[in-house]
Amino acid sequence: MRPRRLAVIALAGLFVYLALYTWNLRTGHLDAFTSVTGLELTGWAMQPGRWIEEKTSNLWRRYAFLVGVERENERLRQELDRIALENVALREQAVSARRLERLLRFHPPKGWTTEGVRVVAQRMGPAAALETILVDKGLFGGVADDMPLVTTRGVVGRVLEAGASVSQVLLLTDVNSAVAVLGQEHRTKGVAFGRGPGKELAVRYMNINADLQPGELLVTSGMAGIYPKGLPVAVITRVNRSELSLFLDVEARPLVDPRELEEALLMRPVVKPAGGE
Repeated sequence: MRPRRLAVIALAGLFVYLALYTWNLRTGHLDAFTSVTGLELTGWAMQPGRWIEEKTSNLWRRYAFLVGVERENERLRQELDRIALENVALREQAVSARRLERLLRFHPPKGWTTEGVRVVAQRMGPAAALETILVDKGLFGGVADDMPLVTTRGVVGRVLEAGASVSQVLLLTDVNSAVAVLGQEHRTKGVAFGRGPGKELAVRYMNINADLQPGELLVTSGMAGIYPKGLPVAVITRVNRSELSLFLDVEARPLVDPRELEEALLMRPVVKPAGGE
């Protein structure tokens, strides 16, 4: 029975095919239907591909855009860094110019001249035992031992040793430093001794009867011959009177902080020409 059933199905199929073929030859409807159906099927099959292509193109365009934006951002960051560095340099130049302008306004006492120097190092003594700074001029620049170093605020110290191109300056605060001073108001004479870094000066040999008070300015007296007379040195911070001493116990704060010093003025006496008055 099965072969007969298969034969019947085959004959029926053949009949249907021949009928459709004959009908299509006469009308052409089947060709049109298959053409439209094929196009639709093709369109449906291509839609996922077009979607993938569109998404891929969008992703690529976004990637290219982001890469361009990143490069532009990097360029802008570098430009901002350059501008920031230039601003820092310009501000530093402006601050330095103001410091130098103040130094130029310093008028030395009669018979003295000044020359600008830069501080290049701090505490250059053996094992940093001395309170000193190093300035950028030496014997080749006409620097000699004991030349005073000052700023517009006051005395810094004196040249301890002049090298060929640099010089070592002993600061007021060093324990080996001693400067002859007098009170600007009461004219009481004494000697200001250094007591080490960060400490105030000890002013000795001032008359016990002198009417000194904290806040009075001490200036150089010119008695030792190293500093000219009248240069600001320190401000009195404490005055103590004792019945056991003939002198006042005085402390004074230096006017110049060497830790903040970058430029200063070396002073030298004017050498009169031979035969001059």
